[in-house]
Amino acid sequence: MMDMESAVMELIINAGEARSCAMQALYAARKYQWEQVDILLAESQRASKRAHATQTELIGFDEGEGKLPVNLIMVHAQDHIMNAMLARDLVEELVRIYRLLEQNGVQSQ
Repeated sequence: MMDMESAVMELIINAGEARSCAMQALYAARKYQWEQVDILLAESQRASKRAHATQTELIGFDEGEGKLPVNLIMVHAQDHIMNAMLARDLVEELVRIYRLLEQNGVQSQ
């Protein structure tokens, strides 16, 4: 049996890092700092994969049989993962737009 408290904290920490890196990438894109954008998006992806691996481990342990208690902290961790995934997806789209703006000579703020 896995240590639930550690697993949930790992989910929250990695999801938070994924979201934070995605948002930092967006701020770098506003300044057309593409090398920094790419580094931050890659780190966001790695953190997201770590969170997803932990989540998959928990799902595998549960086996759809309700073996894991669903409590507020578990729901909170799931919210973090979903928000991080959505943030990264949206940031990636916005980065594409900023790249197009720069290619068309539009100054960013």
